[in-house]
Amino acid sequence: MSAAKLQNAAVKQGQKLASKHPLQRLDSPSRGASALLHFLGSCSFTYSFYYLIYFPNSINEAWGWHLQFLTCCGLVVAALTYYTALLSDLLLSPALYRLKNVLALTSAPLECCISILYWTIKAIDPKLLQHPDLPDLELLPDLSFHLNPAVLLALDLLFFSPPWTLTPLPALGVSGAIAVGYWFWVEACFAHNGFYPYPLFGQLDTQGRAVLFAGAASIMAVSTLVLKKVYEAVNGSVGAKGPAAGVEDVKKEL
Repeated sequence: MSAAKLQNAAVKQGQKLASKHPLQRLDSPSRGASALLHFLGSCSFTYSFYYLIYFPNSINEAWGWHLQFLTCCGLVVAALTYYTALLSDLLLSPALYRLKNVLALTSAPLECCISILYWTIKAIDPKLLQHPDLPDLELLPDLSFHLNPAVLLALDLLFFSPPWTLTPLPALGVSGAIAVGYWFWVEACFAHNGFYPYPLFGQLDTQGRAVLFAGAASIMAVSTLVLKKVYEAVNGSVGAKGPAAGVEDVKKEL
């Protein structure tokens, strides 16, 4: 085996490792599959905002606009994640890619939490979620608000992102901070509008809402840990693919 051949294989492997984490399944940022996913996802998020603006209802005139809904708060963070990801693909920017990964630490588990809560409560009683003055959502916008974001962010994590290093305690801290922040925000909206965005909130007393938000924070924290486990199941773990993985891949190139 010639030294030149070994050197060339090592250079190729070094270029691969420079473009993505050893556990990351597909290249990102890139103008290939990564850009395609992030373009399609960005279109979905843009459609959601288009629907809010061009199919107005009474919430458009309320204090806090549609952002008084947890769904729409999550949608903003999820859209920023995907828009940043698409820009990182088009510009091949490592800095934007790192920013996307930071945003995804919040947006992915938040959207999973929103999807779990929405579809579970809707299956029990849709009236707990929908204000009586609002029209029913058709299937396409319903999916674009309450399912697509979680699926799109999960796909980005599993195939185009490095593994998360967030541990249970910080995950609970992040989700708890979001739950408390949203509770203060929703109460501010109630003080101006005289109604809660979700009828369920109005049916609960303060203690009941505290339990609800604590439960939501727990679901978000658990979603973070489940996403980590699914990532390991799909891509392996650091212990299984540590520094030695690069050596094995060089051997395969030979």
